[in-house]
Amino acid sequence: MKQAGQHLGLANNHFLSGGASYASSRPTYPPALADALAKWCSETTHALDVGCGNGQLSTLLAARFDKVTATDPSETQLQSAARHPSVTYRAEPAERIGMEANSVDLITAAQAAHWFDLDAFYREVRRVAKPRAVLALISYGVPLLDGEIGTRFQQFYWQDVHQYWPEGRQHVEEGYRSLDFPFEELWLPDLSISRDWSLANLIAYICTWSASRRALKAGKGDIMDKFIRDLGLIWTEPEGQQKVTWPIVGRLAVI
Repeated sequence: MKQAGQHLGLANNHFLSGGASYASSRPTYPPALADALAKWCSETTHALDVGCGNGQLSTLLAARFDKVTATDPSETQLQSAARHPSVTYRAEPAERIGMEANSVDLITAAQAAHWFDLDAFYREVRRVAKPRAVLALISYGVPLLDGEIGTRFQQFYWQDVHQYWPEGRQHVEEGYRSLDFPFEELWLPDLSISRDWSLANLIAYICTWSASRRALKAGKGDIMDKFIRDLGLIWTEPEGQQKVTWPIVGRLAVI
């Protein structure tokens, strides 16, 4: 496994640069999530996806809504976002939405709301939402793997690099339950993301974590390298695949 560890060494790993590599290394939401959100809406004319990142949820929503506006403050993320004829991308912060009042049926924020100024964001949500529009703050939790690999992964997450997560990560770990959410809450169906990944896939995903970047910046690349070496010893075949599951969590409400 030494050769694989050298090839995927974190200090110069291109997955840390964001953009296209970030998009290719992140899990994608299932179509069932877009189906569930659309069913709660009284109309499906216009959806707004705030903090859209690489646009993975935006394009799913485009199959259920006539048009989707997707916004993100990062030009780099938007440059690598998936294209769809019904999706319009705009670079803007969640707290200043450049849309008309009473114009959208659904507002989503996927893996993003814990970074927002929620008071400012909620003011904008109330302004752009049509009467009885739906707000969905979506996240996926800490991934789960089986067996010895799963045990080592949990150790790495909770003990080795947990201290390097930025403030706000705890909201993802708690399923957004501690976020201020002053709305009439709805039921979010039990959904998850599931992928069969190789060792390289898993390492590439870990390299997109802000905790990984912060650990490297703090001079703790040895933590990351040891984890890769340990995985190489217990992953039966480097090209073999393991099931990785992320529970989908969040808050859903009528505005």
